[in-house]
Amino acid sequence: MPLQVVQLQAGTDAPPFELADADMHMFSLSAQLGKQVVLYFYPKDDTPGCTMEANEFSDHEDEFARYDTIVVGISRDDCISHATFRDKYGLSVQLLSDTDGRICKKYGVLYEKEAEGQKKLAIQRSTFIIDKKGKLRHVLYGVHAHGHAQEIIKLIKEMK
Repeated sequence: MPLQVVQLQAGTDAPPFELADADMHMFSLSAQLGKQVVLYFYPKDDTPGCTMEANEFSDHEDEFARYDTIVVGISRDDCISHATFRDKYGLSVQLLSDTDGRICKKYGVLYEKEAEGQKKLAIQRSTFIIDKKGKLRHVLYGVHAHGHAQEIIKLIKEMK
């Protein structure tokens, strides 16, 4: 059965979820009300683009904090992979594990790609800025890793 992709729209409620982080603690989106959340989906731990993106988000941690914003990354890697990735690069972003792709589907970031003659599900690099009330303010599908953190900071600064 082909994958049905439903892309989210700005102005709607962010789909709620709970996922385990690199330390196997549960992260609940609904518990973040009152803070802005940058939720970014990335394909795989410790690959060149994903490492660049995670490092850039981590490098701007203070700037995000100034705007009362937390940055959370989600991929289909498991918690152990996330912990190894975080520790290897000293990442400050919280990494969540969506091994079954359930949350990736809710956010419309999965797509089918063919590799070595086989179809498999992959994550389209995408970012969502969620305001303090849990509404999607910015929905960005198919982003590029390099310079993305700075783009997101610019969007946050423009939000009122």
